[in-house]
Amino acid sequence: MSQSAEALPGAAGRSLAQKTAFGILVAISMSHLLNDLMQSVISAIYPILKNEFALDFGQIGIIQLVFQLTASILQPLVGIYTDKRPLPFSLPVGMGFTLIGLLLLATAGSYVMILVSVAMIGLGSSIFHPESSRVARMASGGRHGLAQSLFQVGGNFGSAIGPLLAALIILPRGQGAVAWFALAALIGILLLSRVGLWYRAQHRAAGGKKAVQAVVSTLPRKVVVRSLVILALLIFSKFFYMAALTSYYTFFLIDEFGVSVRDSQLYLFVFLGAVAVGTVAGGPIGDRFGRKFVIWFSILGVLPFTLLLPHASLFWTVVLSIIIGLVLSSAFSAIIVYAQELMPGKVGMVSGLFFGFAFGMGGIGAAALGELADMTSIKFVFQVCAFLPVIGLLTAFLPNLAPPRRH
Repeated sequence: MSQSAEALPGAAGRSLAQKTAFGILVAISMSHLLNDLMQSVISAIYPILKNEFALDFGQIGIIQLVFQLTASILQPLVGIYTDKRPLPFSLPVGMGFTLIGLLLLATAGSYVMILVSVAMIGLGSSIFHPESSRVARMASGGRHGLAQSLFQVGGNFGSAIGPLLAALIILPRGQGAVAWFALAALIGILLLSRVGLWYRAQHRAAGGKKAVQAVVSTLPRKVVVRSLVILALLIFSKFFYMAALTSYYTFFLIDEFGVSVRDSQLYLFVFLGAVAVGTVAGGPIGDRFGRKFVIWFSILGVLPFTLLLPHASLFWTVVLSIIIGLVLSSAFSAIIVYAQELMPGKVGMVSGLFFGFAFGMGGIGAAALGELADMTSIKFVFQVCAFLPVIGLLTAFLPNLAPPRRH
């Protein structure tokens, strides 16, 4: 909760603080929806780009790699800098880079220009995520898991809606129709400008200084380092598998079951919708029962379903993808908040590091899996990735942090 909100006396102050915080959480979640909706257009138009520019799966993977690396490399640096010097209006600036990238993608006439355009979109994302995650924590009122879930679910809904809109808008009209999504960037700039004003007000109310948390980690340094390494491996497991589904699920359905491009996009929308629902549940469950419980359940619990998916019929493939989306997506908000509790006072750095690492793993995964698909088959890729959730066993070595809140 913001310091200016905490200064308000009595129940009236608490009521006003909660109202203001939830308004900001809705705004930042909607901005995340728009941001990730625009990003999802990239993977949603892969079939168009593949046919238009005669690309192979390896080149598709390189596009995803360029996007996700530019969306990840700067994130920790942005977080470290803004931990010391908050930048309230960096959020609309980041959305401006996304706007430019979309317009370039709509007019790209070569493979190189496609890479430049997705790099611009990735740069906008790299600026957006660390600071927006900080805003979500500032507006949480102490319910960090809930706030992180609300923030992330906006992005997940955007990722789910993006392929559907791409199927309705871009597939019938072609690559140039990507420019219509620039309208979402303009709306995002307006929303984030309003959030920036609130953020600046909180910063001024704090005396213009860095808001340092009073809580200091009591865990030994080696335990913190070991825990961060384990969390990184869990993110590797989650996002490598998610890269297989988000980048190649449509190709898997087309190759394995002969569905149309439009139908494959609709099935991708169903999966990403399940991811969004699971994200909503993950944060509040973590607030109530503990982050470690959610991480256990989410990463390792999805293993039976990932093992079954490559061998199922079309109907059961869709059903299993929904279950996988629901279960696996609940982990990330728990991992982010758990890491923030491991390193209190470094919200920006932790958020940037883990969002950046997640994007990087997704990009590397997409490129590596694309090359593997070219050498073998899309089905083989899903058979190999099915074993990634076994890494969830490492959760046993994470220390228990804050006790779960049961009341």
